[in-house]
Amino acid sequence: MNKILVTYAVKEEFVPITINGCKIEYLHTGIGKIRSAMMLTKALCENRPDLVLNMGTAGTHNHRIGNIFVCRRFIDRDYEMVKLPGVEFEVDLTPIHKEKKILEDWTSTNGRVGTCNTGDSFVTEITSMDGDVVDMEAFAQAIVCREFDIPFLAVKYVTDIIGENSVKHWEDKLSDARKGFEDWFKDK
Repeated sequence: MNKILVTYAVKEEFVPITINGCKIEYLHTGIGKIRSAMMLTKALCENRPDLVLNMGTAGTHNHRIGNIFVCRRFIDRDYEMVKLPGVEFEVDLTPIHKEKKILEDWTSTNGRVGTCNTGDSFVTEITSMDGDVVDMEAFAQAIVCREFDIPFLAVKYVTDIIGENSVKHWEDKLSDARKGFEDWFKDK
């Protein structure tokens, strides 16, 4: 039986899930890259899972509210903007998934496969950033998992369209996100 650690940033995003053949544990990380990385690192040192699954809401500029994306590729938009030599701003965890073969079929049969763009701000204006969805934690968690050689997936529910909706719109869509996650994870 595989052990999966499910991470989530805010309590209003939390949905208990079941995945056939897996033992599920949960970690509330809080918002932002630093806090998220710290909480996940502490959890991995205390209890090593077979996979970390980040579940949460996201914005987008080219998709629709209610879309769900499964992400294994992550970009740090804060580092991407400065592009300093030697500063890593992109990570693709596909090789770890191919090696470990945990929930490998999720990236081909469930939801949309996407790239998550992470930064320490709630994005309210369209910029020239890459990715399908934006959040505030996934890149940091991906880096931590890569360092521990643990597969990492982020499942993101789109709650807002960048440039069209406000932070208030995101808050209003949290119940829709929980229902969307409940439906999406129902048959796992």
